[in-house]
Amino acid sequence: MVYEHVLANPDGFDFRIDALGQGTYETPIQQQVFIDEEDRISFSSQVKNIQSQIKNCKTFPSFEKAGPRQKLFHAPKQSRAAVITCGGLCPGLNNVIKGVVNVLEKEYGINHIIGIRYGYKGLTKKATTEAITLNSRVVDQIHKQGGTILGSSRGNQDPGEMVDELEEQGINLLFCIGGDGTLKGAKAIAEEAMRRKAQISVIGIPKTIDNDLGFVEKTFGFETSVQVASEIITCAHSEAEGAERGVGIVKLMGRDSGFISATASLANSVVDFCLIPEIPVELDGVNGLYAALGKRLDQNNHAVLVVAEGAGQELFSNSNQRMDQSGNILKEDIGELLKNCIASHFKEINNPVSIKYLDPSYHIRSVQANAADAVFCYQLAEYA
Repeated sequence: MVYEHVLANPDGFDFRIDALGQGTYETPIQQQVFIDEEDRISFSSQVKNIQSQIKNCKTFPSFEKAGPRQKLFHAPKQSRAAVITCGGLCPGLNNVIKGVVNVLEKEYGINHIIGIRYGYKGLTKKATTEAITLNSRVVDQIHKQGGTILGSSRGNQDPGEMVDELEEQGINLLFCIGGDGTLKGAKAIAEEAMRRKAQISVIGIPKTIDNDLGFVEKTFGFETSVQVASEIITCAHSEAEGAERGVGIVKLMGRDSGFISATASLANSVVDFCLIPEIPVELDGVNGLYAALGKRLDQNNHAVLVVAEGAGQELFSNSNQRMDQSGNILKEDIGELLKNCIASHFKEINNPVSIKYLDPSYHIRSVQANAADAVFCYQLAEYA
């Protein structure tokens, strides 16, 4: 875990954020409380860790605190902002876009805001669609729909070419909404801009439906995906209960972590088994899935199994690794494997089961954000 790596050697990590310079413009925001540049959040909340770090670290590990500053580096009236969304879809993307636009326009008075189409590709010569103008009227109703009105894409792009485009359009504020790959891209753009001494601020807003970004306690869209997944689990239970020796299998998103599967299983107590990437899957033997599932079916005549897409990859020992455009390892289909293996196993022992398999992975990521996520998305937009 990233957290444990930092705890083991705090001085080996740099949490500073490079600044373009000292703020000299008075903020137009009318409020009493502002965040000072010296205000920071401790990396660890554990007293014993804080005491140890104060005693032993050269620099106390902490994060810059987000929030409004009284002095700004960029003059709001002369600023030009761009918003971009990258990577996979996630509930709340449109909420964040709307929040960023409304805060920039209504609170800072920035009137030139554009939306870059289809991820970082939209900042290169490969772009096939022009950027769109964003204002409070354009984004007024977008929070009611899933996905992103800007579109998205995967794959690395040349930072130099992207900074060329930003400079050509006079953009000095770039808001990047995305996961680890997107934020690495944002860092590359910021470094290229700094190298050129271009006065471009790059702001990252972390996004992943899987809730597995290091140092980020909760990511937007996660609560919505869990809610929708829980509803689908109820459907799987009804299907399993309606068949003799019925087994409902639900495959959920989660390449390298099982937060969605585990949390949705906790939210819906009809789940009997939950398989996640963090724990290897064992099918055979007295402690294997087959034995446990058979016992459950003998007792209750039906069962529900939830599996994260990245679970059980060790069962595909002979497979070749494949990558997507973002460099993520493409996982083998554990849902299909479990469906076929469970059916074959119980048929071989003359005790057949009725499999009901549901794969709602794209459904849970493309829905409208629920109320809790909508509030969280707006808070993230304000902090950005």
